[in-house]
Amino acid sequence: MPTRKDSKGRILRRGEGQRPNGQYYFKYKDAKGKTRFKYSWTLTAHDFPPKGKKADKCLREIEKQVQRDLFDRVAPEKMTVLQLVENYVSTKTAVRQTTKVGYKTVLNFLAKDEFGSRLIDAVTTLDAKSWLIYLQKSLGKSYSSIHSIRGVLRPAFQLAEEDDLIRRNPFNFELASVLVNDSIPREALTATDERRFLEFVKHDDHFSRYYEAFYILFNTGLRISEFCGLTEDDLNFENGCIRVDKQLQRTSGMEYYIERPKTKSGVRYVPMTDKVRECFEAILQRRIRPSVEPLVDGVSEFLFLDKNNLPMVAMHWEKYFQHALQKHNDIYKHELPKITPHVCRHTFCSKMARKGMNPAKLKYIMGHSDIDVTYNTYTHLGFDDVREEMLRMTDDVA
Repeated sequence: MPTRKDSKGRILRRGEGQRPNGQYYFKYKDAKGKTRFKYSWTLTAHDFPPKGKKADKCLREIEKQVQRDLFDRVAPEKMTVLQLVENYVSTKTAVRQTTKVGYKTVLNFLAKDEFGSRLIDAVTTLDAKSWLIYLQKSLGKSYSSIHSIRGVLRPAFQLAEEDDLIRRNPFNFELASVLVNDSIPREALTATDERRFLEFVKHDDHFSRYYEAFYILFNTGLRISEFCGLTEDDLNFENGCIRVDKQLQRTSGMEYYIERPKTKSGVRYVPMTDKVRECFEAILQRRIRPSVEPLVDGVSEFLFLDKNNLPMVAMHWEKYFQHALQKHNDIYKHELPKITPHVCRHTFCSKMARKGMNPAKLKYIMGHSDIDVTYNTYTHLGFDDVREEMLRMTDDVA
């Protein structure tokens, strides 16, 4: 994997790296698909070159120029919105597989929507706002879906503006100023609801087979793709920890691949409680070894396989949670809120925050690259949580 941080501890973007002599480089593919490199002694415009080295353009400026050059080679004179986005995406050669999937989704949508056939130099800010409102009110698209679409169109139009193909970027506005944010926040479960759900699953004839996995997700904070990527070698029972250094993903074309963490903070060792250890041991004891272990990018012996002896992915677990929750709510008068693998992660993070875990330590366990993400969990704590902590601290002083 390329270097993810430079010698100053700054996180490097996809395609960027730093040589042993301190020189930065950017790796990309040209219009013909050939791998190319650009070099600079500075990463940003605020850096000073090493002593004895000539000051030149910083690497980030060079990257922007590379994108413009690639864009120029494929830009027709009369360009449609769809062509613009296609050309913009073609310059994004150093992105993760999940980002590529997102680009493809937007391109497929624009290919079918009338807006994709409009000429970019005729699109006004009013046109852009009206179209996004139409997507939400007439087509019923969610705020998050529209946010993803606009997240591709805005930088694409920005590139066209910088290349003098248009006068002004029509998507250069805040989305929240135009649309109603109907996104449902992912709330953490209360301790009572978490306990109620796990007890139901544990004693249900059908869903009890998933109890250990559900318990682990509620008590480790693992991302579901990290959980799916776990192998027997990742479990260290002697030291009581889980090695987290990869994510298992699957494309819409049913192709499996391993994705490594974007930053060093994504690689970590998560402690096991005694109960989590017992759950993993039960899972391993029940695991039926296939005649041939599935191999994904050199990784094998995944903990969970489906009926076809292929590794389970996020979709499997989302369905298991959905069906278990539905059965619970069909039986009991007290209905539980929506529960997903991510709700488990958020519940764990909130639970640790309530118990007073140091934010820096919680950041490590969660694999957050920015502590602000961890601090956001603390802002979700309610009055009762704050009151309990304040009374405890007051009692300590007294």
